[in-house]
Amino acid sequence: MFSIKTALLGGVMAVALAMPALAQSADDLGKTLTPMGAIKAANADGSIPEWTGGITKPPAGWTPGTIEIDPYADDKVKFTITAANMAQYEDKLPEGLKALLKQYPSYKMNVYPTHRSASYPKRIYDETIANAKRAKLVDGGNGVEGAKEGVPFPIPKEGVEAVWNHLLRYRGEGTERMVGQVNPQTDGSYTLIMLHEQVKYLYSAPGGTTTNNSLYFLQEVTSPARLAGEILLVHETINQVKEPRSAWTYNPGQRRVRRAPNVAYDNPGTASDGLRTTDNFDIFSGAPDRYDWKLIGRKEMYVPYNAYKLHSKSVKYDDIVKPNHINQDLARYELHRVWVVEATLKAGTSHIYAKRRFYIDEDSWQIVVADHLDARGQMWRVAESHGINYYSVPAYWSTLDALYDLQSGRYTAIGLDNQEAPYKFDVKYSDADFSPDSLRRAGVR
Repeated sequence: MFSIKTALLGGVMAVALAMPALAQSADDLGKTLTPMGAIKAANADGSIPEWTGGITKPPAGWTPGTIEIDPYADDKVKFTITAANMAQYEDKLPEGLKALLKQYPSYKMNVYPTHRSASYPKRIYDETIANAKRAKLVDGGNGVEGAKEGVPFPIPKEGVEAVWNHLLRYRGEGTERMVGQVNPQTDGSYTLIMLHEQVKYLYSAPGGTTTNNSLYFLQEVTSPARLAGEILLVHETINQVKEPRSAWTYNPGQRRVRRAPNVAYDNPGTASDGLRTTDNFDIFSGAPDRYDWKLIGRKEMYVPYNAYKLHSKSVKYDDIVKPNHINQDLARYELHRVWVVEATLKAGTSHIYAKRRFYIDEDSWQIVVADHLDARGQMWRVAESHGINYYSVPAYWSTLDALYDLQSGRYTAIGLDNQEAPYKFDVKYSDADFSPDSLRRAGVR
């Protein structure tokens, strides 16, 4: 087992010294900083280019209503990181990815040229800039007030502010998708679990939310037959200490809708075989109140990015799902600046993860890698979010999330969509579509 007690201390110091402190204020947004708070300029050697707006025009050949095509298909691998040569790159590797390289000889990282593809509508940029002067933390960081539509803290001063940026980042206003989830055995065998998911993003809508609710989430298992018909409804709140998330489940065997207060924190995630927690969904979701959050700093790191190969219609699920980890020939890594945030479990609270570390992309506020440590200080689980720019929104968001359990040698992955209809980002929902009564109606169809 890969212990990182010493590595964490050294890693913290390396991150803290990685970049000079920059005097940044809200007035820098849209100038030396992007509207989302990222450093606009290239890095010293140009390996991270200047941000010039991201993908503002879809590549030739793509039409709305079809799956996103790869705008960087002609890129060649610059180099490959393996266990044999990882020491050359260790200052730019998240600790969790080092652990994966050490544990699995077949795990590798193909590094490509960096493209800062993340882009968002002008409304989101404008509101993010405005949030920089009006958003504030409340209840000890467990809630946010004064913000709407854009990320609340484009210039974070605290770790929990960066996490709120991930939680409230823009992913459209109403989405619908059919995706697969797998929990492979150590030999790579798996059962495909299909999930139909619908989301109404209240916080991101024009004008924002007038309540404490940030989004409504509806998820139905459509296959295999033994799980089909199970439905989960969640009303996510911004301040979950003041007002915990509301959740309901429909069980087809009982034909009943029940309150589900345990759909939170470290309770097992839906159909995950116990390989992820509820708050591992979307890498991290839910209330931040059980951890003390520390903003370590901004650092250049090799992380998964622009995963159009994993998203391709030419790729089948069997091509992706392999023993121990997904097919790394399909994964793409680039050098990006990320915010590093460390979470330490508060005294007197409980969670199976004693410490977590998040690597958050500066351009999108998407968590791209996450380390999870157990109570012994050993690396337990490692998450990777493989994202793309969805042209019709536009927004940078995950196409596949994988969470690796180093102790069991297994993993869970969610977001398989290659053989499904493209995501819909323009669905118009009413609040009634996400009521417990609608759950009952859906359950008896």
